[in-house]
Amino acid sequence: MQYRELGRTGLQVSAACLGTMMWGEQNDEAFGHAQMDMALAGGINFFDTAEMYTVPPKSDTQGNTERIIGTWVKARGNRDKVVLATKIAGRSPMTWTRQGGASANDGPLDGGMTRQTRQQIDYAVTASLKRLQTDYIDLYQLHWPDRGYAGFGFQTYRDYGDTGEWEKFETILESLDAHVKAGRIRHIGVSNESPWGVMRFIAESERRGLPRMASIQNAYNLVNRSFETGGLAEIAMREQVGLLAYSPLGQGYLTGKYRDGAMPEGSRKKMFQRLNRYEGVGAEAAINAYLDLAAELGVSPTALALKFVDTRPWTTSTIFGATTIEQFEADRAAFDMPWTDEIQKRVDDIHKARPNPCP
Repeated sequence: MQYRELGRTGLQVSAACLGTMMWGEQNDEAFGHAQMDMALAGGINFFDTAEMYTVPPKSDTQGNTERIIGTWVKARGNRDKVVLATKIAGRSPMTWTRQGGASANDGPLDGGMTRQTRQQIDYAVTASLKRLQTDYIDLYQLHWPDRGYAGFGFQTYRDYGDTGEWEKFETILESLDAHVKAGRIRHIGVSNESPWGVMRFIAESERRGLPRMASIQNAYNLVNRSFETGGLAEIAMREQVGLLAYSPLGQGYLTGKYRDGAMPEGSRKKMFQRLNRYEGVGAEAAINAYLDLAAELGVSPTALALKFVDTRPWTTSTIFGATTIEQFEADRAAFDMPWTDEIQKRVDDIHKARPNPCP
């Protein structure tokens, strides 16, 4: 397993990051603990979660994934062996992320919304630390922006600037800085963010001596390379704000499990029907082209998809999740697959013919 520096922090994280968002819904606590044990044994020291998880997001399971990680940390006593990353939700009507609703008094809400205000950041950090059973979070990420921004799967841009005031970049950084100075957060990052948003955070941190974003956690895979073409890849390289790539397998589509209408029992599509990001115009043809290429090369489609993401120079770590032991082992093994110039050319040929059908 390779290790890479997280931004400019000096912190070394594994090239593979264990995604955990299904723990507490598709996977129970025992299996979550088993996965973390296997990850450490396989050289993976980086785990990613969020206050919102498990998914699909709902009030009765919110925070379960952090709780499962917390019981493992307490049982194993090995907090110093792992790099824990979690996230705070952005602007959203999902008020239960603050443990209540618009009329509840047990959590802070601004205008009946989940936000990234100072009060809500304070509340969320404290709650995550309690669930994780730790004194500090290695990487604390803004799950999506406080401002109105269509950061999930859009083909055309819409300006949401007229929907109301959002928390200023410097104010969010100042709120996070208080926790950095107190030792509760070591480093910070963004997720589902735009090039403009990343650069505004960097500019304010440098201007005001505030914590600097170390990473960008955005979707990135064979059928969604918009990170490259939209400007984020250059920022990642030149500003050392590396990509933490989520959905490298296209929510399972790039493994071939859903090909030709297949609907495996226990799959996310079968259980939740929430995979429309990978079911739009042109998606099936592009996905099938990569599945055919994997067969022609004699490699698993899982390995092709994961190793592609891993070999990008702007990628710090690739986040994968698994709901079975077999899936975990296949995902972990993918990082050992050789990558050649010929494979790269074949992948790029498909991309040029069918670019980014699943942003």
